[in-house]
Amino acid sequence: MSEAALVLQDGTVYRGKAFGADCEAYGEVVFSTSMVGYQEMLTDPSFAGQIVVPTYPLIGNYGINDEDVESARIQVRGFVVRENCELPSHYRSKRSLHDYLLEAGIPGLSGVDTRAITRRLRSGGVSMGTIVRGDVQAARERLQGVTRYDDVDFVQEVSTRIPYVWDERSDEGATRIVVVDLGVKFTILRILTALGCVVTVVPCDYAAEDILLLRPQGVVFSPGPGNPALLDYSLTTMRALIGRVPIMGICQGHQILGRAFGADTFKLKFGHRGGNHPVKDLLTGRVHITSQNHGFAVDPDALSGGLDVSHVNLDDGTVEGLLHRDLPLLSIQYHSEASPGPLDNIYVFERFLSMAREEQKSALV
Repeated sequence: MSEAALVLQDGTVYRGKAFGADCEAYGEVVFSTSMVGYQEMLTDPSFAGQIVVPTYPLIGNYGINDEDVESARIQVRGFVVRENCELPSHYRSKRSLHDYLLEAGIPGLSGVDTRAITRRLRSGGVSMGTIVRGDVQAARERLQGVTRYDDVDFVQEVSTRIPYVWDERSDEGATRIVVVDLGVKFTILRILTALGCVVTVVPCDYAAEDILLLRPQGVVFSPGPGNPALLDYSLTTMRALIGRVPIMGICQGHQILGRAFGADTFKLKFGHRGGNHPVKDLLTGRVHITSQNHGFAVDPDALSGGLDVSHVNLDDGTVEGLLHRDLPLLSIQYHSEASPGPLDNIYVFERFLSMAREEQKSALV
């Protein structure tokens, strides 16, 4: 393996061994605290535009399979690990992590102190960075001219271009759900289907009137990457749907729902990424351990119009959920579909589908 390095925008250099594709990568450097699920991380559209650093030291030990994907391709810009396992062992494994990144044209870096990188990001905040095999000083200079992560609409890069039905079925009693694809994870579609829904996925900028032509009994605004302040097209769609159909927002969709009711969003210092974040459901008082992947949060100070905070993060007090007093609207900041992470948050989907089915009954009366 050849020498390579991760260079941060402040000039800090972490040297290690290259694996994966022989190319440079630029992106926002972030860390994730999940102990497993690196294949889900790599294919999660919410990581688009980012170089991901898992805090767990051994990555690649169970290889890559054909099932544990959250989108049709690897979404990260680069992958930085403490140790890359070159000889994976698992009955479902089809290839190594190195081969997976190589096929996708994504560079990796191993043999670096990921704990030191994490500590730096925690103290200084996330940073633009690059994985480079060549001249480190030249990479430092190029980094100064790289477009900031916050200024790029990555949702347009990851969203579907045409509508599609996830799992065609002829069950006339199935609940019709439309998912607005801001960077949807496949597990969201799998869970909705398993809960008795026919799911149609539409592009991020699909018009509200076109969504209503599909006769949905509920609309989900999915998770996705980047800055929610750049997504006015989805904000316009959501505002046009409010009061006409039950709506659920997840992560990015949650932030758009907050904006629709007057709230601002702000960037977190180093974000919430991992499978171990405690969230309190204010409706029940129960604390859930959640999977999260986001770098922005909703500022609740300007919330209006009957939308209230329903969940809070017990680590830093940030908003983790919203619920309307009268209308069938709810949202969560975390990933109820997990992958990777705990599975005890499926109840949020069930809460939303209960709203959708109540609206369906009311329409029949």
